[in-house]
Amino acid sequence: MGSHQEREENGGAAAEGQDISAPGSIHNFESLHRLLEANLKPPIFQEVSRLLLGLNCGRPLQRISLPMAATTLSEAHNFDLQAFCFHADAEFLRQQQIVRVGLIQNSIALPTTAHVLDQKNALMQKVKPMIDAAGASGVNILCLQEAWMMPFAFCTREKRWCEFAEPVNGESTQFLQKLARKYNMVIVNPILERDVNHGETIWNTAIVIGNHGNIIGIHRKNHIPRVGDFNESTYYMEGNTGHPVFETAYGKIAINICYGRHHPLNWLAFGLNGAEIVFNPSATVGELSEPMWPIEARNAAIANSYFVGSINRVGTEIFPNAFTSGDGKPEHSDFGHFYGSSHFSAPDASCTPSLSRYRDGLMVSDMDLNLCRQLKDKWGFRMTARYELYAEMLSKYLKPDFTPQVIVDPMMQKRK
Repeated sequence: MGSHQEREENGGAAAEGQDISAPGSIHNFESLHRLLEANLKPPIFQEVSRLLLGLNCGRPLQRISLPMAATTLSEAHNFDLQAFCFHADAEFLRQQQIVRVGLIQNSIALPTTAHVLDQKNALMQKVKPMIDAAGASGVNILCLQEAWMMPFAFCTREKRWCEFAEPVNGESTQFLQKLARKYNMVIVNPILERDVNHGETIWNTAIVIGNHGNIIGIHRKNHIPRVGDFNESTYYMEGNTGHPVFETAYGKIAINICYGRHHPLNWLAFGLNGAEIVFNPSATVGELSEPMWPIEARNAAIANSYFVGSINRVGTEIFPNAFTSGDGKPEHSDFGHFYGSSHFSAPDASCTPSLSRYRDGLMVSDMDLNLCRQLKDKWGFRMTARYELYAEMLSKYLKPDFTPQVIVDPMMQKRK
């Protein structure tokens, strides 16, 4: 294994050759970025990085150093730790609005056959060192992955997994409230919610915990997948909270949970409500979605002039009973590999490299929120949008007698 300084310069990665059989690696590299860095000459790698990651204010994204307390935790608990800085241009009338933001990705801690309480407790203990590292690094806003307190068992269609559901003020919220107070940090807590006030209905929910440990509010997942093994409507339906933006001590944030990233109007609505940072806590596997992963969030950041934090869990989760996907393929006991690769995207089209495809990780980024308005001024997307046309089209589309606006080539009619 290389020296601590060498690993720091390589984004907190472990030595690439130490585990040839690491599931989820790319030819034993933790990410595409690290594979390219190791195999391309520096001038070529620099140009490839410019094309893949963009430029922030005209220059490559800068890494930032984190305190030894954070790097020590990373080494002791074997999680990927990377940190970057998004700049904005200097302004005459506004001071910098720099906020430090963190994303956590992780695998499950115990087999899915373990007792529910043991699994929950083990996950809290697994995630705590990464939260401590975020706190030691001065992170202001932290977001965990979708349904982080459980295996992503919605492929099985078995109701036993409903036992992982908890109320908004349940054990995960109480656990994170203490850490929010300790570190003066806003924490986004995505859980499987049991709504005790409305017939114990289950939702896929993100709870926003303020830096004083208070609950600011919740958002429930707007779009529910019915794709392959993602049978989530067996457990919960579309959310009923709209597109809320939460004004925190550090900025205006929103949460576009998982499958909502495939819906451009979902991203748009958070932007229209004034979001400066939108988190996308997810659980998605390589065969289904990996080619989309670096594109959708980045496009949303560009189109809506805000920052996006994309989080995906890691590892392969094995379930006790085999299940099928309705696609004619043989029954199986796992979803596939959750490929991690959490990252940040900025409104100027720049983005960070991704975290590991197979290890737990903490991504930290400083971001100057002034960049949001600067890009609105530069590109004028809000000014040049034709919302009245879109509204008229959608209004017509929702009616039963809708007819698509298609103009047929008259020569086609003559040939018939």
